[in-house]
Amino acid sequence: MELDRSSLAASAALVGRAPRAAGDIAGPFPWVLAILLLAVTASGAHAEVAEHPRLAMSKAGVQLMREGLGQTPLFDASLARVQAEVDAEIALGIDTPVPHDLSGGYTHERHKRNFLLMPKAGALYQLLDDARYAVFLRDMFLQYEAMYGALPLHPQERSYARGKLFWQCLNDANWLLYASLGYDAIYDYLSAAERERLETNLFRPFADFLSLDNPQFFNRIHNHSTWGTAAVGMIGLVMDDEALVRRALYGLDVGKFDAEARDNDGGFIRQPGQAAGFLANLDEAFSPDGYYTEGPYYQRYAMYPFLIFAQGLANARPELGIMGYKDGVLLKAITTLINLTDADGEFFPLNDAQKGMSWLSESVVAAVDIAYQSGAHDPQLLTIARQQHRVTLDEAGFAVARDLRDGLAEPLVRASVNYTDGAQGTAGGLAVLRAPAAPLTLVFKYSAQGLSHGHYDKLAFSLYAEGQEVLQDYGMVRFVNIGQKGGGNYLPENASWAKQTIAHNTLVQDETSHFEGRYEIGSQRHAELAFFDASDPAAQVISATVRTAYPGTVLRRTMALVQVAEQPVVIDLLRVESDAAHRYDLPFWFIGQHLTTDVPIASPEAREILGVDHGYQHLLVEARGAPAEANARFQWLVGGSFYTLTAAVQGGDEWVFTRLGANDPAFNLRRDAGLIIRRDADESTLFASVIEAHGHYSPVSELTVDPMGRVAQLSVAHDDGQYSAVILVSQDEPEHVLIVANDDTSATATHSLTLGTQRFQWRGPYLYR
Repeated sequence: MELDRSSLAASAALVGRAPRAAGDIAGPFPWVLAILLLAVTASGAHAEVAEHPRLAMSKAGVQLMREGLGQTPLFDASLARVQAEVDAEIALGIDTPVPHDLSGGYTHERHKRNFLLMPKAGALYQLLDDARYAVFLRDMFLQYEAMYGALPLHPQERSYARGKLFWQCLNDANWLLYASLGYDAIYDYLSAAERERLETNLFRPFADFLSLDNPQFFNRIHNHSTWGTAAVGMIGLVMDDEALVRRALYGLDVGKFDAEARDNDGGFIRQPGQAAGFLANLDEAFSPDGYYTEGPYYQRYAMYPFLIFAQGLANARPELGIMGYKDGVLLKAITTLINLTDADGEFFPLNDAQKGMSWLSESVVAAVDIAYQSGAHDPQLLTIARQQHRVTLDEAGFAVARDLRDGLAEPLVRASVNYTDGAQGTAGGLAVLRAPAAPLTLVFKYSAQGLSHGHYDKLAFSLYAEGQEVLQDYGMVRFVNIGQKGGGNYLPENASWAKQTIAHNTLVQDETSHFEGRYEIGSQRHAELAFFDASDPAAQVISATVRTAYPGTVLRRTMALVQVAEQPVVIDLLRVESDAAHRYDLPFWFIGQHLTTDVPIASPEAREILGVDHGYQHLLVEARGAPAEANARFQWLVGGSFYTLTAAVQGGDEWVFTRLGANDPAFNLRRDAGLIIRRDADESTLFASVIEAHGHYSPVSELTVDPMGRVAQLSVAHDDGQYSAVILVSQDEPEHVLIVANDDTSATATHSLTLGTQRFQWRGPYLYR
């Protein structure tokens, strides 16, 4: 669909130049006519959507929801819960304190509480037609209006973009976005004089502060900017302020926007060099598969402003076709986000991520509801909504509750998947392999840096059994909204530990993080997919390469999730090819109780710290040992299940058992335990290991079943620039062979390799049998 010409002309006038209009109007557009069209636009060019509410609700939708009250159980329960919450706040009275605190402090949490109440009170006014809620919200807005003009910057000087109500502009943007929803809901209740007062003294200055006064916050590709642009755009939609809407869509440098340019579907198109604004964040932060480059934790956070602004645009500016932008990437992103969870719905903690965040989050409730209403009404989303036990109080939430009532939900089915990263899908990716016959999930990260929230951990992996971490990604060093821990902000150890490569299950060279732990290098580099194949559930394989983590060194990792003796097994081949001798460390950060190892180990007599920088300064040495056999084993117990790591040994290997906690004076780090396989190698080397899940232990019956595992031996049968091959011997089955092509990994390539007396021939990048 196309933008109407009058809207285009008005928009062009607002950005300071007149375009050539399409159709019968040619040549430079007269300024007089542009001004006249601007007046038309302001007074009713969008007359068909000028009524309120217009963001998450419409007048017709409100009537439909009112008629459905008492007939949709989940919607009714959500309404009752919100009504009780808002009624309690009305009874307490409105408090808008002078800002002072960081996250977790009273003033921060009070203003946050206020903005969260705004859309709730507005929804209650619309659904119940009860003026008490409009009065509460009006009075709150007027209190903010009375204080805003005199507010200085927040006294806490920690952020690169200080807010006024909060210590950072991000939270101010949260406030304005939620306020937009509330203002939209009570717009018609307010008098013209009240609207003029609020818009002149509060909402427009607030929008200008977030954008014009803070371009370093507004004009970037980041979840912060997404909140900022969505907030400015949404208040612009409510006020019918085209200048704010376009500022939000295209960023501050709107002069580069060509008003005639549209994509094949007649929607938006961002010009080359137009690197800011809401659309730029859609273009750059999401891959074509809907993977968000900062990782699922921040995708969960950013999805709300992305979707709620998109929903507002779909309602107030349907001609723009926002839900179809970039091949419908917003709706794809919700499916991707849901897939990046364990069996309990908790997001995989990649990059800066707090563990425990799940699809029960309010932002994901809204995402699921909007996706269901705006997409293809996927019945699997209803199953998630049922687990969330609530819906949003708008048309999207009502549609979900109605169809849940009508029994349309279907079970959630999540298959193995490989997501690309980067705006064009060419900056690495993330693979999730799920075992079909047992609850084991392998997460393999070979993505781009992940913007400022990224970690230096190319080719890292983590392992889950149902909702239980087995081999973990640390996540972030931050205690969100816990004032005792740095005001709830990122702590110093986030940079000195969590971002460093040794904190992840991937290879470290010479005790130095990938890209030297430098963002300006890492942000320009990514890994490359060699191949991904999940066509056979019994043998799923992912392989990727990074050539830029260290000068002169190529890292190639292949991981296979297979079945051995009816048990899930991970085969891990990490090949290093370098032009010089180096020390290599391969850590495995296990969760649970260390049971045993067949490596002779000894603990140091005095406290020993493993290194001095790049995260090593935080590692205490608990024990060291040198494997004495061709294979070395380590077993641990977690979640009532047993796990065994079996590694092929090379001469000179050392096993280091370590624990976090050194150089941590404020006790900001968890005391996690890990095993590091250390090897000194002249040039090329192959780390080969197998991780198997087996047996179980019941603390109630005190019964142990299959605690020792089935893998008897793992051997490297071949390794060079062409092929790497390992042979796995099980106690109950014939031997298994995995051969990986190291050079030609195309699906059509034919290969042949002799191992001992056997000759193997196959097509494609690998052979497993």
